[in-house]
Amino acid sequence: MATTTRNADKQVRLLGLVSIIIGAVMIIAGAVTWGMVSTKLAAENITVSADAPMLAGAKVTGPIEAFVQADVINGHALKATGGKTYAQLDKEDPLRATAMNGSFLRSSLFTSVIAFGVALFAIGVGALAVITGWALRLLASREAVLAPEPVLANA
Repeated sequence: MATTTRNADKQVRLLGLVSIIIGAVMIIAGAVTWGMVSTKLAAENITVSADAPMLAGAKVTGPIEAFVQADVINGHALKATGGKTYAQLDKEDPLRATAMNGSFLRSSLFTSVIAFGVALFAIGVGALAVITGWALRLLASREAVLAPEPVLANA
């Protein structure tokens, strides 16, 4: 019986270690992704438009700046097209290219916002995996210390 308990404790400790390793890999991958997206956005030298409701003049390097700038681009495109979207403009309307460019720029910025979100999610899940693994290892160690040795009855 004691051998079975010790084997179970070892398996739980191993599972905890695996969880910690996977969590650490996810945290690192999320941080690297965040850094790469931020670096690539910074290399584009985009600044938030002066007429933005907040962060005007800020360099776009993070999700909030990208979201704000995407919203401003939408406003500019709608203003230029008289409030019409790409789909609402006639195929021969020269403003359709303006609407299309605005839509593409917004989509690109929103893609970076999504990438930041996925990176943050990976970091969060990785942190949860590390905490869970640590807890499993703690519990397995406690059980090993607290488990009483079985008393064999005289036959």
